[in-house]
Amino acid sequence: MTSNPISPPIGQVQPTPRPPTRRMQLAWSIKQAPSTVLRIAFATTDRQRVNQHFGAAEAFAIYEVAPGRASFVALGEFAAEAMDGNEGKLAAKVDFLAGCHAVYTMAIGASAIKQLLSRGIQPIRIGELDAIPVLLEELSDAMRDGGVAWVDKAMAAQRRSDDRFSAMEDEGWDG
Repeated sequence: MTSNPISPPIGQVQPTPRPPTRRMQLAWSIKQAPSTVLRIAFATTDRQRVNQHFGAAEAFAIYEVAPGRASFVALGEFAAEAMDGNEGKLAAKVDFLAGCHAVYTMAIGASAIKQLLSRGIQPIRIGELDAIPVLLEELSDAMRDGGVAWVDKAMAAQRRSDDRFSAMEDEGWDG
């Protein structure tokens, strides 16, 4: 009888290793950055549609959206996990989304909503499989035309932050 050298000896239980989270990110620069850019995440398996529950999401695609354009900037992949009874699974996902203004998902639990809101990330639950390119176009239009409360709020907060740093720069480094 031959044994697989990777298998544990009979009678011993080997813990199941958790696959590492993968993170891919594009690095790029442009000569003139748009005045306001929102980072938006989508719970997706195929980078084409929002089709995942937040807690069980195997991947999040992140885009930077400005009026008239959207650019893919990052993809985070996560191990498949049970939906209920494992609150620890949320931490890595919420950490990955740091810096995002919103996350689109098919469904989301109260604990995840609370964690996202505490980080300033707006959870957005959609009722059907929505195409990411369509949502990106709608977001870009909302940034240009206004009228979507959470978009207006995120843009106003970003402008306040930019104004604060401009004021600090104007003061200079001399004490």
